[in-house]
Amino acid sequence: MTSFRSDFLATLSSRGFIHQTSDDAGLDDLFRIEKVTAYIGFDATAASLHAGSLIQIMMLHWMQQTGHRPIALMGGGTTMIGDPSFKDESRKLLTVEAIEDNLKGIRASFSRYIDFSAGAVMVNNADWLLGLNYVEFLRDVGRHFSVNRMLSFDSVKTRLDREQSLSFLEFNYMILQAYDFVELSKREGCRLQMGGSDQWGNIVNGIDLGHKMAGASLFALTSPLLTTSSGAKMGKTASGAVWLDESMLSAYDFWQYWRNTEDADVERFLKIFTRCRFPISPSSPLSADRRSTRPRKSSPRK
Repeated sequence: MTSFRSDFLATLSSRGFIHQTSDDAGLDDLFRIEKVTAYIGFDATAASLHAGSLIQIMMLHWMQQTGHRPIALMGGGTTMIGDPSFKDESRKLLTVEAIEDNLKGIRASFSRYIDFSAGAVMVNNADWLLGLNYVEFLRDVGRHFSVNRMLSFDSVKTRLDREQSLSFLEFNYMILQAYDFVELSKREGCRLQMGGSDQWGNIVNGIDLGHKMAGASLFALTSPLLTTSSGAKMGKTASGAVWLDESMLSAYDFWQYWRNTEDADVERFLKIFTRCRFPISPSSPLSADRRSTRPRKSSPRK
């Protein structure tokens, strides 16, 4: 494991947030010598994000806490297409009105974790994607993409290997996500895109596009796709998604989801989803000689 010297990367690494980066040393140096602007994108496929999205939100939280500038990118434009990454089928296409309604609900979730009055930014990629001229976009942006390379990405290859349909619309998603990185680099001085490990191919496309179009030096950082010790996907239960919006899931049910965390996951989840300090002191209810009592766990929504 890389030993990072910058506060931000050292914090993420010690808490289990880092799956891979495009350049460990280069990114570490960047965070040590300047105030870095970085973003994570969130598509508005529902009226709320769910608990699985908290790992990304907490990455933005720690970025701000260590003195840097996070951007929460709302996917008002890309949601109209739908990310095909590792999906078995096409997403249901949403109307513009439905996307706007979803965005209103999602925006409210961020205020609990990120202070937008202290330098953090929230932007919507619809601001630059919806007004694009298609022919000009193909000429200026599309020419930098190799179809052969796009077909080699696991997110696409998996669908094709299963002989599942991948529409031309979805195939364009990775181009638009890459273009988001270029636009944010130009508009906001953004140097880093973060996301789940399933977004690696899309993020690397943005790095390459930024270099080809503007000579920009950009970086990628992904987090692991989180599952419980029993292999269950984070943010999902037998009864449905664990929504962050209290109007879609009661505070009690949200708390109960975390209260039922498997013992083997407690310390790992506290590192990722809370601001608890580590290592744990011997007097803590979570210390090795006291874990058998199954401690009460607080809700990350608070």
